[in-house]
Amino acid sequence: MYKNLLLLTATALLLSGCWGEKPEEKWHSFIYPDKENTKRSLKSPMVFKNLLECQEESKKQLAILKVTDLGTYKCGLNCEFHDGMKLEVCEKMLAAPVK
Repeated sequence: MYKNLLLLTATALLLSGCWGEKPEEKWHSFIYPDKENTKRSLKSPMVFKNLLECQEESKKQLAILKVTDLGTYKCGLNCEFHDGMKLEVCEKMLAAPVK
């Protein structure tokens, strides 16, 4: 009896993690007009709901700046500015696909 109750409780706890609320994704675009100089970037003021939106807007911004061939971009997930390090810290940072 106690074994079944313990097994049921353990199963319920494990499965509750599967249906937990997924944290909201916030993607940020970082444009590098010169892909050889990654210290100089422009951060988009827009926040995107998913990676695809970030990538598409980043490509548009490179075209607007007329640096499609010279520049590149990265998309960062849930980025926040860190005062001590004086830079953006992201959970994940994905570079543009290599052409």
